[in-house]
Amino acid sequence: MKEPKRCSICGEPYPADQLTEFDGKYLCSSCLGTETTVCSCCDRRIWKVDNFGSDSMPLCESCYDNNYTTCSRCDRIIRSEDAYYENDEDDTPYCQDCYNTYCSTKNIRDYYFKPAPIFYGESERYFGMELEVDEAGECDEYAEAVMNIGNRDKCHIYCKHDGSLDDGFEIVSHPMTLDYHKNEMPWESVLRKVRSLGYTSHQAETCGLHIHVNRKSLGDTIVEQEATIARILYFFEKHWEELLKFSRRTNHQLERWAARYGYKEKPMDILDHAKGGANNGRYSCINLQNTDTIEFRMFRGTLKYNTIIATLQLVNKVCDVAFSLTDEEIKSMSWTTFVSGCNEPELVQYLKERRIYINEPVDCEEDV
Repeated sequence: MKEPKRCSICGEPYPADQLTEFDGKYLCSSCLGTETTVCSCCDRRIWKVDNFGSDSMPLCESCYDNNYTTCSRCDRIIRSEDAYYENDEDDTPYCQDCYNTYCSTKNIRDYYFKPAPIFYGESERYFGMELEVDEAGECDEYAEAVMNIGNRDKCHIYCKHDGSLDDGFEIVSHPMTLDYHKNEMPWESVLRKVRSLGYTSHQAETCGLHIHVNRKSLGDTIVEQEATIARILYFFEKHWEELLKFSRRTNHQLERWAARYGYKEKPMDILDHAKGGANNGRYSCINLQNTDTIEFRMFRGTLKYNTIIATLQLVNKVCDVAFSLTDEEIKSMSWTTFVSGCNEPELVQYLKERRIYINEPVDCEEDV
């Protein structure tokens, strides 16, 4: 009979097959459980004294250094990509809760600020809007004045720093239905206040109007959502010239901030191309990098109410046809057929102003 071996930790004798060899030592099952753990990232066994994570999420040193950090306020272990910082120069990490609670008391939050979304209105589809304004200062007092109007009844908007602007900030809305944007959200008053403070958007040439749409409104399953997104991408590629006129952007601006993916014969081929990394990341005409939304980035900023509502209506109409039509039907749809189905007065007015409607254009006031 073989001599029993002793556990390197407790010294008790055990048959050899009841001991686990680890790091040059032999451990009984009890000591293995009390003295070691397994990295939750790479599944490598480590000594508990070498755990760089927590009891609930143990991490080896390598995985912690490469993928995680610790909130400087509450000591919570967080993924590095989920960490928040007070400004671009700061290297002190915070979790989302501590950042929102303690870090920023300014009205213009930093780029990383992401409050929990508040949904307004009753519908399957919600639109979050980002409107960039420039040329009158990244002024906390001005941002407060704008938010006082937008948030007079409810918390509708917040303001953020945006490094692409020369001297302004970004106005961000919580997700709202199209009807809520048009009939409940006081956009006309907000825009009037922004103009009175000296800001421009269209005329600044630095500003964009970005619209987020929730993915769940594009299909019940991920497969259905991706099929709809593929048809949206196809629609944008096929009708790029008309949408370029609608956007009020120049080709140079789009190449920098909202580049196209490139036309292909099948909608899913465009989506596969986009997902394959052959793109400008989030600086694409439709940004697909967010988990819960797709972001329409093609449109130039504006302080004109009708243009904002018309842009929301256009995005909604494109999502509708992409959701309801087959690949073959979206491929055969002409721009004339598409706009003939646009009945909203704000959208029809804007299409006429941009000379991309089926009838004669109309005169319009200048964008600001």
